[in-house]
Amino acid sequence: MSRFTFGLPEELRSYIHAVSLRETPLQKRLRDETAKLPQGGMQISPEQGQLMALLARLIGAKFYLEIGTFTGYSALSVAAALPADGRAICCDVSAEWTAIAKRYWQEAGLAARIELRLAPAVETLDALLASGQAGSVDLAFIDADKTGYAAYLERVWQLMRPNGLLLVDNVLWGGKVADSAASSPDTDALRAFNLRLKDDARFDISLLPIGDGLTLARKR
Repeated sequence: MSRFTFGLPEELRSYIHAVSLRETPLQKRLRDETAKLPQGGMQISPEQGQLMALLARLIGAKFYLEIGTFTGYSALSVAAALPADGRAICCDVSAEWTAIAKRYWQEAGLAARIELRLAPAVETLDALLASGQAGSVDLAFIDADKTGYAAYLERVWQLMRPNGLLLVDNVLWGGKVADSAASSPDTDALRAFNLRLKDDARFDISLLPIGDGLTLARKR
């Protein structure tokens, strides 16, 4: 959440897309198919996908780790920006949603570059650490269950190389994090996570009001 940058008037969003969005026809088809799902609001905005791809290129990412893949738009965007010998590991628990992702990855010619691991993300992250992958991830994206963000952060920090970049989605949560009257397990977890990351000296951070709020965190 959300398929569009939160809080932007429609006319401004349309203008931004008209003058800057370089979405491929394949990305557009995936976005349109996903929008028809009851859970379609979980998809990232196309401008966020484009930013993520740009960041991957800027830092020369070769190893991308994604926690929460849904129908694969973010992985499709970033994997296309990796070099030919790059790789992506995507963590999710839904065979149904990721079956859509795999179709589009295959059509894009990126299936060999993306490894999907269907299991609770903590299990996958712990397995990567146990296999000696600490300090190897260049770019990571957290966009899964919000109550799990704190646990994911600790494991991703270990897996990332120094100067690696972490992207954390949904940190504005439709504005609920700033609404003192709003309370739910997800909302409360995101508030706590945002404050925790603000005071985490292991990272340099910046919260961008793109999509549903995206925090960039560089590992020192």
